[in-house]
Amino acid sequence: MISRILDLPVFLIFVILACLAMYIPAIHALTQDAFHVARSFFYSATLGLILCALIGIAFSGRPTHSSALEHLFALFAVFAVLPIFLAVPFYESLRTTSFLNSYFEMVSSITTTGATMFPDPSRLEPSLHLWRGIVAWSGGLLMWIAAAAILAPLNLGGFEVTTSAEPGQGGIRRFDMRAASPGQRLIRAAKQFFPIYTSLTLTLWFCLTLSGETPLGGVMHAMATLSTSGISAVGGIEESTVGVAAEFLIFVFLLFALSRLTFSTDTITGSTRGLHEDAEFRIGLILVMGVPLVLFARHWLGALEVNEEENLLLGLKALWGGMFTVLSFLTTTGFVSSEWEAAQGWSGLATPGVILLGLALMGGGVATTAGGVKLLRVFTLYLNGLREMQRLIHPSSVSGKGAGNRRIRRQGAYTAWIFFMLFAMSLALVTLTLTGFGTTFSDALVMSVAALSTTGPLLDVAGADPILLTDLSNGAKLCFAAATILGRLETLAIIALMTPELWRR
Repeated sequence: MISRILDLPVFLIFVILACLAMYIPAIHALTQDAFHVARSFFYSATLGLILCALIGIAFSGRPTHSSALEHLFALFAVFAVLPIFLAVPFYESLRTTSFLNSYFEMVSSITTTGATMFPDPSRLEPSLHLWRGIVAWSGGLLMWIAAAAILAPLNLGGFEVTTSAEPGQGGIRRFDMRAASPGQRLIRAAKQFFPIYTSLTLTLWFCLTLSGETPLGGVMHAMATLSTSGISAVGGIEESTVGVAAEFLIFVFLLFALSRLTFSTDTITGSTRGLHEDAEFRIGLILVMGVPLVLFARHWLGALEVNEEENLLLGLKALWGGMFTVLSFLTTTGFVSSEWEAAQGWSGLATPGVILLGLALMGGGVATTAGGVKLLRVFTLYLNGLREMQRLIHPSSVSGKGAGNRRIRRQGAYTAWIFFMLFAMSLALVTLTLTGFGTTFSDALVMSVAALSTTGPLLDVAGADPILLTDLSNGAKLCFAAATILGRLETLAIIALMTPELWRR
């Protein structure tokens, strides 16, 4: 039955690539004299390749069906089933945790959530940190490819509010993605995005190493930035010894998660003149500049009341800490600036974590590695609200989108509102389920936002105290893992998987 609804060759390709990736931590562990870790990854990779070869031989010669829905189901299987295989070498190498915890770690990594069962980095071997980073980096690359090859043709993942989802309004894309077969779309998207994604990662790694990062720390932070997973081998960028220099480099590369126009135009309909006209990028910059400035101004208003004089350098550090942290959580990466504590003290807010929760919920750009509800949907609802206010003043007026907003379909606000309602219902359901497994309501709410927005570091900074996932029951861990998959694929994609067209095959 599964072979009739799942594009098995595509899923096997993902498994084979995962097997080949296991040789990287195996070689790294061998150079570190961690022979047990090296053997665990080497044996898992080799046995996995043999198993894939046997399955391929068994299914060779059978007629295969290839449709976008089957590829969507394969994408779901990658996030839900493939982590079982990815967890095997992790579990065998660590030997001090349960397989469920290892599975959770891999689900959190491949969905680029970044929540971890091991808050103490010293508990894991460097090769295991590297494996977590590679899995998350691969998950980010997968979302770049899937956005163009799977989600865009099905009008999912934020594309449902664009003109391409409206009959007769779709623009012509590079490579003519919609006209090609699903398999051709995957191949063309992979050829297009793999060099870009890899080049950006290597460039950031090189720059971080020059700034003083260790090779392992640099590559971990580079992969975490491009995949927006926030996974670190030292407990976060704030624990790094290079400070603001590394933060500035990461800040620049985090901008790629605000809009797909920063690295591609394959899924953009209509004409555009650059990033300065892209709604997502502009909203992102407004938030990155506006929120820290509000916090900064709030302190000065309070200082004027009590006639305080503050050090200007301390104020600039607080402003930078706010800008970096806001962009990090807006892109659902979750890095915290080394100056974030100064920003909190400068603002005088007792609960700055609420701001980070809101930013993570808003999310980054459509078809990027960022999670959340996406900036394009927020912009679509803003346009609709603006239009409704205009109609209150001029009831008989007729309004057009304008040249800058032709990317938005006529019913885009209606579709975006449906997604918001589904997201809110998912948030409520996950929160109630977690409380049913014994989690307090405040912790359950933070965990639900972290999972659905794929921003795992929220568990450490959003609440009054850090949330330890190891204290959860097995049911709560599985619920959190399922919520991360739901947040990565989004509710509309899960609903699309239930379409009768897929299950009647």
